[in-house]
Amino acid sequence: MTRRARAFWHEAPGRGALREVELPEPGPDDVVVRTLFSGVSRGTETLVLGGRVPENQYAVMRAPFQEGDFPGPVKYGYLNVGVVEEGPERLAGRTVFCLYPHQTRYVVPAAAVTPVPPSVPTGRAVLAGTVETAVNALWDAAPLVGDRVTVVGGGMVGCSVAALLARFPGVRVELVDADPARAKVAEALGVAFAPPADAAGERDLVVHASATGAGLSRSLELLRHEGTVVELSWYGDRRVALPLGEAFHSRRLTLRGSQVGTVSPARAATRGYADRLALALELLADPALDALVTGESAFAELPEVMPRLASGEIAALCHRIRYDGEDAGAGPRSAA
Repeated sequence: MTRRARAFWHEAPGRGALREVELPEPGPDDVVVRTLFSGVSRGTETLVLGGRVPENQYAVMRAPFQEGDFPGPVKYGYLNVGVVEEGPERLAGRTVFCLYPHQTRYVVPAAAVTPVPPSVPTGRAVLAGTVETAVNALWDAAPLVGDRVTVVGGGMVGCSVAALLARFPGVRVELVDADPARAKVAEALGVAFAPPADAAGERDLVVHASATGAGLSRSLELLRHEGTVVELSWYGDRRVALPLGEAFHSRRLTLRGSQVGTVSPARAATRGYADRLALALELLADPALDALVTGESAFAELPEVMPRLASGEIAALCHRIRYDGEDAGAGPRSAA
């Protein structure tokens, strides 16, 4: 039996298309997954859509099941929730998360999917990859009870970090963003909010996720003596200037990078990628995280929706893609 599906491809800068694909025959250790929802990781995927992945980052930026190569055409994405239609008995019929692109059905090794706990609604589970990034960031940051912590940048990753920090005993968390609309998200997550000019200072820890030079500079300004900024932003092909000739040395500040591609050294000896993702899914039982899903579209609309997300015409944290009734379809569709 020939299995067919449809997938979203980044065809050229600013343009995507739906392509019909033929699925491989599953082996005894594979699963066939029918997608229910996928999520657009707006920051990274809009860089991919714009063809702005630096050449020296092509290998680092590859998604686990990416097809094609940067700058494109490329099938890219990593927030996918579906139901196992065929596979080992322990997984058959279960809802699973997978780091797979936007595609109606797919075949992957059974080890590549993680069951979604019954306590987590299917639509919320698309956030697992982003919450996994937040888990790794906090393993790197190692906040302590009673710390004063600021998250600069109220995007999908920043809000995920703020949501997890809100669970730490005695930690006072402030989300800082130039968009006043993020105040409602901060309220839903149970953290304080401030615009950059009004952000509280003397912070023990600042997590930066705005992907702007101004945001990173402001993060350094907010630290107490010997405080730490953990940098989560990815800037693509942009260079960032920093005021390191001011108080950076005299105040003995620390700027530390964090990246989800490797497990934090703080936990690498005892945790693996599967452990980290399973923990992220457990944490998604918190309904407050629904505030991070700020829009939804049908899969068939994705070629039109993705450029609007990239341009900012659609304001979004996580934009969810719905696959109700989707199947292979008749052929490719595209939109500039």
